[in-house]
Amino acid sequence: MEFNHDEEKYDQEKRKRSWKSFLISSLAGAVIGALLTVLALPYLSEQGLLPYKLQVIKLRNGNGTRQQGAALRNVSVNVSNEVTNVVSKVSDSVVGVINLQKTGGVWDGTGEAGTGSGVIYKKNGETAYIVTNHHVIAGASQIEVSLNDGTRIQAKLIGSDKLMDLAVLQVNSNKIKAVADFGNSDQVKTGEPVIAIGNPLGLQFSGSVTQGIISGTERAVPVDSDGDGQPDWNAEVLQTDAAINPGNSGGGLFNIDGKVIGINSMKIAESAVEGIGLSIPANLAIPVIHDLESYGEVRRPYLGIEMKSLADIASYHWQETLKLPKDITSGVAIMGVQPISPAGKAGLKKLDVIIEFDGEQVYDIVDLRKELYTKNVGDTVKIKYMRGGKEKTTEVKLSRSKLDS
Repeated sequence: MEFNHDEEKYDQEKRKRSWKSFLISSLAGAVIGALLTVLALPYLSEQGLLPYKLQVIKLRNGNGTRQQGAALRNVSVNVSNEVTNVVSKVSDSVVGVINLQKTGGVWDGTGEAGTGSGVIYKKNGETAYIVTNHHVIAGASQIEVSLNDGTRIQAKLIGSDKLMDLAVLQVNSNKIKAVADFGNSDQVKTGEPVIAIGNPLGLQFSGSVTQGIISGTERAVPVDSDGDGQPDWNAEVLQTDAAINPGNSGGGLFNIDGKVIGINSMKIAESAVEGIGLSIPANLAIPVIHDLESYGEVRRPYLGIEMKSLADIASYHWQETLKLPKDITSGVAIMGVQPISPAGKAGLKKLDVIIEFDGEQVYDIVDLRKELYTKNVGDTVKIKYMRGGKEKTTEVKLSRSKLDS
């Protein structure tokens, strides 16, 4: 019995020693494995064998500074910072434009007829120049400009163009703090981030910033420049979803580099449409701005005719009045000719129908104007037209005049 008791005690001690050995071995293995993992992670990260990069972050606490390894995925979060930088850089170059008009009645005077926005694009000695929209300053007897800090100064209208909806103002430069630079609108891509800065709904919201993307480029929007209810021009515009509201007109559309890539001009405001803003591309605005600044008008070539698209004339008159063959279904009918105009000198007459301009088929007034305004004053172009049922051709030397075609 004594022997059996000692043997049982011996077995218990043996089992305890084995269990302790197992625990020590397991703990040592875990520690060694953890150390190997920590040491191996930087190497694996550098070799690109991990789906993330290991970055050491310094954490500061009350006892000093320690280092802690953290696995971080690469995520770009620079957009907000870049937008903030752009706004701080260019906000002083965007101004409010106040249209002042004389009021009638007992208390004659001058009151605000409307407000819009503008962009300071040039500073030359004591003079600075601002581009805005034609419709912002239309009918103004006096124009004022509100700077970003609220200062209001007098502005002089240098010239405006109804067709492109652009106008150039001149102000004294002594309080001008910033000038915006134009970017290349031909390089703008759909999806590119943009920023619109202006004064929506009036000066109480001056300097408002909205952010969006370019939704589309080279959009063609019909424009009725003479108010007759018929489109007579297709404006090529940039489309953006950055909020553009009344009062934003004339403000700048900036890219992420702080360059002006467009002049905000109009907004499609229909109940079924949301988030469509339109902007005149910088590359189309620049030559117009140059002409307005230099001559007070845009020096476009003209023909000197009154015209109407064939599609706007009752088909009855196509054969009965204009004597057109049945295969002629598009073109521009001449409704009147100025005697000493380029068209008059070239022999064009009332009821002639222009079907081709310098080798390009003419479908309507928009087509004719588009082709005409790609030419220069002094150019000679060939015009193909129908008269009394017969096709004829003449050469026209283009001269300069205002927008009466």
